[in-house]
Amino acid sequence: MFGHKFHVTRKVTYHVKEYTCKNCKKELTTNGNGYLIELTPKFKEINDVLERIYKNRSKKKIEETTPPLIPIGNLLIFSH
Repeated sequence: MFGHKFHVTRKVTYHVKEYTCKNCKKELTTNGNGYLIELTPKFKEINDVLERIYKNRSKKKIEETTPPLIPIGNLLIFSH
């Protein structure tokens, strides 16, 4: 890894990221074991699917944990 200056170009999930070298433009990603591997079209597709699933689950968790609002006149009351 000498001579490379990798920076994060995409955060797929909390643990999976894509990196690009500023010098040679080589692209890497993390595999299932957390090691850096070359970003092939297959892993690019896997990361796309992972990102979509991760965003959908994160969005669903936010909706489930947000308490419903009950409007009373001009007031909004949170129910527990």
